[in-house]
Amino acid sequence: MWFVLAAAVVAEVSATLSPHGFETRPALYVVVIIGYLLAFAGLPSILRRGMALGVAYGIWGASGVALTALLASALFGEPLTIVMGLETGLDIVGVLLVETGSHPAQRGP
Repeated sequence: MWFVLAAAVVAEVSATLSPHGFETRPALYVVVIIGYLLAFAGLPSILRRGMALGVAYGIWGASGVALTALLASALFGEPLTIVMGLETGLDIVGVLLVETGSHPAQRGP
């Protein structure tokens, strides 16, 4: 299940970063189409395996935002600011809160 989620994140990030090179490499349109198809096909597969929607989408979205920002900075020299770091941290906290909130409270005997 986690491998499929990681693959969906990688596919989505690849598709999101590809438009940066459209002018010099038009073949990257194919990467965008295939990347988004794989990303959106992976999410239902994860849900069928039992992961809660809020958790799966939260991890997928937060990981995608963080990886896209880091890779855009590393590959294209785009700025990576403290505010962007704070936003990524808030995404992680939000995913953790959704994950912990997705389990019913345990009651004593």
